[in-house]
Amino acid sequence: MPVPKTNLNASFIHPPGFYIIGFEMLPFVKVYFVFLALVYVVTVLFNVLLIYVIASNHCLHTPKFVAVSNLAVIDLTLNTCVIPSMIKTFLFGENFMAFNLCLVQMFTYYTFLSLESFALAILAYDRLVAICFPLRQHSINTLRRMSCIIGLTWSYSLGMIMFSTSIMTRLSFCGSVRVFSYFCDYAPVFRLACNDNTLHWSLSSALSMTIILGPMLFIILSYASILATVFRMKLLRSRMKALATCVEHLILVAIFYIPIFTIFTIGFYLSRIDPDQRVLSLSLSSCIPPCLNPIIYSLKTKEIKSRALAFFGKTKVRV
Repeated sequence: MPVPKTNLNASFIHPPGFYIIGFEMLPFVKVYFVFLALVYVVTVLFNVLLIYVIASNHCLHTPKFVAVSNLAVIDLTLNTCVIPSMIKTFLFGENFMAFNLCLVQMFTYYTFLSLESFALAILAYDRLVAICFPLRQHSINTLRRMSCIIGLTWSYSLGMIMFSTSIMTRLSFCGSVRVFSYFCDYAPVFRLACNDNTLHWSLSSALSMTIILGPMLFIILSYASILATVFRMKLLRSRMKALATCVEHLILVAIFYIPIFTIFTIGFYLSRIDPDQRVLSLSLSSCIPPCLNPIIYSLKTKEIKSRALAFFGKTKVRV
């Protein structure tokens, strides 16, 4: 492999780029990337359809469906950031990524991964208000308030990830430029640096807590409150109806959080996972949820399902 020439900028040594080298030992890896191409097509089609259905139906312009459309935009961008690049890198063998392009991908991926986590917490907030405060739901969870909450999560994610990505330019890369991951990943890149990366380790740990653990704890507490409210209901029918409105959200939460926590627990704390298997699992856990989220909401939410069917001319919806 040719070693790229380094460019000296002030006191920092920045290489022309990095080589992405994941999936070295996995058999039938080309089949996996054909599968990812199909995942990407489904992601684009269903998320665009979901956004269109919500945007074109005035009756769906409610806090809940603003949060759903926010998730759809995030899903679409997240997979667009990763899957085409993975196919180019591993299916067509073009695994060199320019330094600046690496930082752009790193920024985009982690921004929208954090937004994905926050979006699931926002949907939990919507269910919490709807079930625990039904009489005050429309005064508490207004369209303006939901828009402000979404705006705050975008501002926080963009600001924090921009800062964490920008300080990558303060690292020097004197040796290897081989990144063992499925994209230009934050931790595998800063581990290659030959100068002090303590700030990057600390920031990476802090961001993991705030963008993954924080929203997950909020979701757990929200559903604890929801369950407490549901079990205080006298009628079994009311309990079942309340819980039914949470099913699609719980499925999304399980799809997103369980693989991530399983991989990090086994890989980082128990150190019992093969590196190639870890890269494969992490790539699946980040690519599959954006594909399944719009499908689950389309199938489990009758307002969206009926209007999506109307869009294809299979039924008529009276608004």
